[in-house]
Amino acid sequence: MNKPFSQACENNKLPILALLAEAFSNSKSVLEVGSGTGQHAVFFAPHMTWLSWQTSDMLLNHQGISQWLQEYPAGNLLYPIELDLNHPWPIEKVDAIYTANTLHIVSWPLVQAFFSGVSQHLNQQGKLCIYGPFNYQGKYSSESNAGFDIWLKERDSQSAIRDIEAIIALAEKAGLTLEHDHEMPANNRLLEFRKID
Repeated sequence: MNKPFSQACENNKLPILALLAEAFSNSKSVLEVGSGTGQHAVFFAPHMTWLSWQTSDMLLNHQGISQWLQEYPAGNLLYPIELDLNHPWPIEKVDAIYTANTLHIVSWPLVQAFFSGVSQHLNQQGKLCIYGPFNYQGKYSSESNAGFDIWLKERDSQSAIRDIEAIIALAEKAGLTLEHDHEMPANNRLLEFRKID
């Protein structure tokens, strides 16, 4: 069986790594929410040997993630746990949480559930990094994002590029403060939050 493959993961892994290595420099444990194919995990973990990288996703994606981990093993890279945003997270506290290209895919109630989980499971002074496209003041940041949003909604009416103001409001309610909003390639952003409450 062929491994799942995402070209987007390959395209953006280097600029994301550069920021994560700095953001997670004092972290010992990171939970990746929605590991997808597993490509980000197998690339990032060997470059951040000081931390334990826990993959997670819905059960249906575990086989693909595990295939990538088997082919590119690392001593600090952990096989996926089942994490469904509809249910309590099966994990204790962690120093950092990372998620990429998830908040525009899942429904808004699940975005809210994501931040509730972050609030419960992220340690004090822990870091949350979110990668993906966002709107600003209700407007698309590019024509390509506008087209992408149409495609998302046609595929699933619950999906949409989220307004950054709404994301920041949820984060603040969860005890997080936005420290950096990094501009990334292909009209994406990397939002870096710290847990202060």
